[in-house]
Amino acid sequence: MGRFLAEFEIAYRDRQGRPSTPCDQARQLGVACCKPQRTSLLSASTEHNVDIDKVFKALADPGRRRLLDQLHADNGQTLTALCEHMAMTRQAVTQHLQQLEAANLVAVVWQGREKLHYLNPVPLFEIQELWIKKFERNRLGVLLALKTKLEGQDNGNEET
Repeated sequence: MGRFLAEFEIAYRDRQGRPSTPCDQARQLGVACCKPQRTSLLSASTEHNVDIDKVFKALADPGRRRLLDQLHADNGQTLTALCEHMAMTRQAVTQHLQQLEAANLVAVVWQGREKLHYLNPVPLFEIQELWIKKFERNRLGVLLALKTKLEGQDNGNEET
């Protein structure tokens, strides 16, 4: 668990180890930030919507989704390892990884001279909470009611 938290903290920092945004730097210094801090995943701020837009844009490309699938299967791969399974040039894979990093779907950890790429599932969870759940809740409720009704009819037929 400690290793995951360390990797998670690294994902939100730049290469020099500084906080990734000016707001993070302000919070670290104890100075008031220009934006109110989010208290939950469900708060709808402009900054949050921009982040979700980046995630949807990153997920729109099948090549980037395939990179995410590879990282899901074997987390912490180098660029060379990721390129072995892709039918595109190394430069193209690098560009896709940069877009995934910009969307915060991939975290990078440097180990010596190696740059390891890790899957960050938090933005995907936020999409599930903000978008998928609200559209599926009603539909799943109707399907459950239908299933219960049909099973009740089947049980009634078997008894007679």
